[in-house]
Amino acid sequence: MRRAGEGGPPGNYVASGYSVYEEENEHLQEGLKAKVHALKHLSIDIGNEVKYQNKMLGEMDSDFDSTGGLLGATIGRLKLISRGSQTKVYCYMLLFALFVFIVLYWVIKLR
Repeated sequence: MRRAGEGGPPGNYVASGYSVYEEENEHLQEGLKAKVHALKHLSIDIGNEVKYQNKMLGEMDSDFDSTGGLLGATIGRLKLISRGSQTKVYCYMLLFALFVFIVLYWVIKLR
């Protein structure tokens, strides 16, 4: 960078190119301010998104906990049913399968 007074009479800033450099620095400074401003808004938006995602994860965690409790209760009921006689379980499964086949036959027949 040139110093004031080089290449010309002392005190003559225009001749030394000082004003050109000053204008260029001001232009670059404005560009830097705009980039800092954009980064500031971007980081604020990222922070807001992180807070929103964290809230959603908390809600999902509570939903999964309640679903886990429901599944645990269902497994307990299935264990209770399986402790009964195996004949009843096979009978229920056979009736269910028969019901499904009848429904499928009825659906295919109506086409």
